Amino acid sequence: MKKNLINLAVAATLGLAAFAASAEDMYRGAWYAVPSINFMSTDGDLDANNGGGVSLKLGKELSDSWDIQGGIGYNRANADAGKLSSDTGIAGSDGRYKQTTLGLDALYMFSRSNFRPFLLAGLGVARNNVDYTIPGVNVDGSKTSWLGNVGLGAQYLFNDSFGLQADLREQWSRAAFNASAAGGSISDSQTIANTLLNFGGIFRFGAPAPMPVVAAAEPAPAAVVEPTPAPAPMVEPAPAAPAPVACKPNLETVTVSAEKLFGFDKAKLQDGAKPILDDTVAKIKANPELKTVIVTGHTDRIGSTAYNQKLSEKRASIVKEYLVSQGVDAGIITSVGKGESEPVEACKGVTGKKLISCLAPNRRVVITGEASKEVGCN
Repeated sequence: MKKNLINLAVAATLGLAAFAASAEDMYRGAWYAVPSINFMSTDGDLDANNGGGVSLKLGKELSDSWDIQGGIGYNRANADAGKLSSDTGIAGSDGRYKQTTLGLDALYMFSRSNFRPFLLAGLGVARNNVDYTIPGVNVDGSKTSWLGNVGLGAQYLFNDSFGLQADLREQWSRAAFNASAAGGSISDSQTIANTLLNFGGIFRFGAPAPMPVVAAAEPAPAAVVEPTPAPAPMVEPAPAAPAPVACKPNLETVTVSAEKLFGFDKAKLQDGAKPILDDTVAKIKANPELKTVIVTGHTDRIGSTAYNQKLSEKRASIVKEYLVSQGVDAGIITSVGKGESEPVEACKGVTGKKLISCLAPNRRVVITGEASKEVGCN
């Protein structure tokens, strides 16, 4: 039964990991606490029933792919009276097995989206206590030993502060057995393997506060070219001169606040983003002389350089895909990410929440159209 449970969990988690790997990453370097309740399937050599307990872990997001979690756990199980009686031939057995652990785990995260499957491996110390009573025989033993475990699991974040975690792990340590009776005593120790299924809450803290939504600056009204008055009528009236064509420069740029298009730390268009981009689509279609459209993503300097570069590239690519989906020729559109390399605001000496607001103009998507030549310009 234990083997089937592990195989099922492995297959399910790897399948979900393949799905989640394509989701948007959201690494923020947060600390978090995970209080859990545990179900324990005990090693057969312990002659104990299945049991359970509690644990408390402190975790840290180290990078896009790695977390660490360290903490303590306590589990216990009652002696399996039927098995003890079968092994010894003496009825009326009783007692309890207890285990206390202290360990540190490394977690490989398949995703930084809300759903985060992971694999884990860790080391630590374990204190195993056996205290069984068999009529005429006393079986006990306390041993502190190394601890090793491997497993798999998943996290799900409901918001930036709270989520859930579940994991299944195989845990190895050593236990001691001392049997004493009127005729003498014997002692032994051996490696045991318990299987633990843990369910807990995630309470996150210590990450940068979410960046506020900053409205994009209203574009300046387009210049209106007044038509040249028609010449005064002559004896032989000449036709009025046609109104001059408005000058269209060979470069036209639209800058949109990233928060208008995307959620915090996301690369998925929000519902309100499509009307903004639809306006850009209309402008591109109304200017067939545009031969090149470049979509450039920019971020602020909060977070790692590598992460910001990746996020800017993803956002630019998503905007390009939307423009193409609305009928803009894919052959004229290029998407690039500049990360934090081209800020428009330096915000020197600004810290805390004021820094997040100050850097808002740097979080932007710039769409530049280039015509093959200027139209109507002298």
